[in-house]
Amino acid sequence: MSEANPALKTAVLKAVDEQLQKNEPPETNKTYKRLRRKGYSHQEARELIAAILLAEMYDIIKYQRDHDEQKYVKNLKRLPTLPWD
Repeated sequence: MSEANPALKTAVLKAVDEQLQKNEPPETNKTYKRLRRKGYSHQEARELIAAILLAEMYDIIKYQRDHDEQKYVKNLKRLPTLPWD
């Protein structure tokens, strides 16, 4: 994740941490654990999940649409492959 905007990075990682703590959606925890088993560090796993969260937020703003839980979960399941790869 880019260091271009440290405040944004902090905020998005906090949102990821909240998803992990609340187990909402449960796929966030499943994805985190899967990435850790594959050898990704705690920070790397969180940053990959954050990239998916940012992509979803971008689409919400760009297309003026509601959150698409199915798309978000689908993208989490594809990690470490990113949606734009």
